[in-house]
Order: sequence, then C-alpha cells, then structure tokens
Amino acid sequence: MLTRELERAGIPTVQLCTITSIATTVGANRIVPANGIPYPLGDPSLPPAKERQLRRALVEKALEALCARVEGQEIFTT
Repeated sequence: MLTRELERAGIPTVQLCTITSIATTVGANRIVPANGIPYPLGDPSLPPAKERQLRRALVEKALEALCARVEGQEIFTT
C-alpha cells in the first residue's frame, strides 16, 4: 500500500476510506473513515451548506490525523 511506503520513508500520510478494516489490514497508520461508498467525501442528498460542513469536517479530521504522532495504527473518527 502506498500510504505504508510513504510512512516508512518518513512522509506522514492519512488514508480516507469507507472500509477501515481494509486500511487496517494493509497497514495504514492514520485512518479517517469517509462518508460512504458511493460518495466518500460528500453527500449529494444534503443541501449545499450541509454538504460543505460534511466535507470540511472530513478535511479537518484528516489534517488533525496528519499532525498527530501515532505509534502503530489509529482510526480518527469525526
């Protein structure tokens, strides 16, 4: 997995994914659960303002995870 190799090279990464068990299995260190399988980083059924809030929350959580020191694997929930 690319994230694991980047981490091994000293480059912090975050994996946004809908199935966290797969990210855990392949060795991602920082995992942020995404919204859902058809639209992992959004939800077209929401009004535009609400979808923007959802997307912003996911990005903020990913940035928080990116800045965190982790030992092993950690799942960061929104």
